[in-house]
Amino acid sequence: MNASDRTPADLLRSALAADPGRPLITFYDDATGERVELSVATFANWVAKTANLLQGELSAAPGDRLALLVPAHWQTAVWLLACSSVGVTVEIGGDPADADLVVAGPDTLEAGLACSGERIALSLAPLGRRFPAAPAGYADYAVEVPSQGDRFAPFVPVDPDAPALVVDGTERSGAQLVEQARTEAATLGLAPGSRLLSGLGYGDWQGLAAGLYAPLAAGGSVVLCRNLDQLGAEGLEKRVESERVTHSAP
Repeated sequence: MNASDRTPADLLRSALAADPGRPLITFYDDATGERVELSVATFANWVAKTANLLQGELSAAPGDRLALLVPAHWQTAVWLLACSSVGVTVEIGGDPADADLVVAGPDTLEAGLACSGERIALSLAPLGRRFPAAPAGYADYAVEVPSQGDRFAPFVPVDPDAPALVVDGTERSGAQLVEQARTEAATLGLAPGSRLLSGLGYGDWQGLAAGLYAPLAAGGSVVLCRNLDQLGAEGLEKRVESERVTHSAP
């Protein structure tokens, strides 16, 4: 990737310029049988739309804090990069009462109501389906995002040294995220074209690095598996073969 990249959003822009058609995230949910593959271009389009939703509809600005209350999922990865694009600080599992905005999934809707700011609900249903009716107190992401623009430009340039992510009680700037993602990629042995399979959650840095940041920094891709424990050894072996997996998260 480009040595001058200083935020995760920069890493995504470099990936888009280098090879927009290659896979970036292949997501499985082994509880539902769902499989979704997103190329760099498709993922970047989701990120742009979500960033426009954040900046335009939700009036988010650099320095705002967003409590992200959703599990490892391709849409969670989209929100992480959208926040990086706008300059919003993401707090993984953060306290909604202390956040300016909250993004919640089906299991965290009640907790998210403690946020006095904007609230977005993700159904996490296959194919990104909407809720049958928007949960009370929330806007449905699947309803709001399709109409957003396909290109994004921040109103204010994002400061790479400003807080970007809080996880495990540790705050990291965009520049620190990029640096640590590159370090993790080297530790995992990732290179351009690598395919890393991860069944780790997004609740800690190790899971976030394996499930998004390190493959992005390396010019590789991730096979992100939710509920992997339901697959079984034979199914896992077949997946590794069919997805041309080259590395697995520890």
